[in-house]
Amino acid sequence: MASARDSDFAFHNTRRDTDHESFLAHRRFYWLKAAAAISAICVLIYLLIDPEPRQNGGTWYGYTLGTIGAGLIVWLSLLGIRKRRMTEGKWSLKAWTSAHVYLGLALIVIGTLHTGFQLGWNVHTLAWSLMILVIVSGIYGITVYATLPQALSNNRKEMTRGQMVEALEALDRQLESAAQPLGRDDADLVIAALDQDVFSAGLWARLTGSYKRCATRIALDAFATAHGDEHRERVRALLGRRMAQLEQIRRQLRLKALLEVWLFIHIPATIALIAALTAHIVSVFYYWG
Repeated sequence: MASARDSDFAFHNTRRDTDHESFLAHRRFYWLKAAAAISAICVLIYLLIDPEPRQNGGTWYGYTLGTIGAGLIVWLSLLGIRKRRMTEGKWSLKAWTSAHVYLGLALIVIGTLHTGFQLGWNVHTLAWSLMILVIVSGIYGITVYATLPQALSNNRKEMTRGQMVEALEALDRQLESAAQPLGRDDADLVIAALDQDVFSAGLWARLTGSYKRCATRIALDAFATAHGDEHRERVRALLGRRMAQLEQIRRQLRLKALLEVWLFIHIPATIALIAALTAHIVSVFYYWG
């Protein structure tokens, strides 16, 4: 019985360690080592052989690398489908993602050596360029997924998005009440701030965090000299709190945008890559035939 309990304890410890292991470090960087070995072998063979005419995609080695690269591209593109099937073990989602990252990086070597460094204005170079774009956008995605979630958590300060919006709405109700005794011009500034949709800014504003037409900021600046006037000082204080709450929400929107924007490049570029790769393969076999 004791041995069974020990075995069960060891199993759960192993499972816990695996659960906390990053996909980048999966199985002690197994796929990093595999990708590095594959890349090194490809480079070594490239340096050792001396085909005539000079190295290009039409040599036996070029065709070999092209076949491997095309197969890898198709396989790597299946990650989105694989995410919908939750399994554990050797080909868990974590293992697949780790392989996706490191074998994707190995494609830089495989694909470039396949070209023999002969690039021009043609469909073959288009396929290679799209491959590089997909890989670079993927590197960006890995970077932000490794760094931004913690920043998102810190910015929330244990508040949900709904709670942040509720806090803003509570301030808005106080501002609306505090603005009642103000003159027309001052009241209009507050009304403009309250009417501006927090979530209406475009993608560029979200990514940069630059809101040049922020009505709350304009109103706050206008009330900067509100000294000696009890009503205006109260409104200025509430506008300051509203600005702080807006900045928290906008930081959250910016971090979310930075976390997700790469997918708007990565996925369309992958689709375009598969199309260009198909055209590349068809044209090669057409002229070969």
